[in-house]
Amino acid sequence: MDSSKFEFRNIRNLDMQTLDLESYRTSWSIVIAMSARMRDNVERWMIHEGSSFNEIKNPENSFQILVKHAGQYGIPVEIFEPKSQEGILVIGAKIVMKNNQISRYLGFNEHEKMKFEQKVADFCNSIQAINKVITEDGKQKVAVYVVLDDKENINQQTVFDAMDKVSEMHEKTSRFLLKTF
Repeated sequence: MDSSKFEFRNIRNLDMQTLDLESYRTSWSIVIAMSARMRDNVERWMIHEGSSFNEIKNPENSFQILVKHAGQYGIPVEIFEPKSQEGILVIGAKIVMKNNQISRYLGFNEHEKMKFEQKVADFCNSIQAINKVITEDGKQKVAVYVVLDDKENINQQTVFDAMDKVSEMHEKTSRFLLKTF
């Protein structure tokens, strides 16, 4: 009698595991659909506004596009959704450091690099920009970002407002680098 109860419990646990797996699959399908919908929305908004853009392949992102001339300063702006943060839209721009700045930065020891990066971070915090000092295509760059994380309120207006803000942050950060570095 006890063995039949045991078998019933195992079957029951197996059913629960199957349900959990199915729930996982359903959740994953919803996330993929939301990501595709976000990409479609962003692309539709860019077309509606007459903005030219290219798709960029990046394995870290669900999608990524490069808008060629964005904001009041007409700079290239990237819009992407990180795979690690589905439903989050990141809008950013990169400031390429001048050759003499790159040479100076590369000559820094680790402590001096950290001090420089902290100075840039402090400035970016003052203009409410998320930032990162990166190396890309053999150049040192300072990237500035705006993150839209309110899924319900990500719409055409908020995206274009964020692009304008990124354009302004790009210009301010570029001037900051020229003056202080």
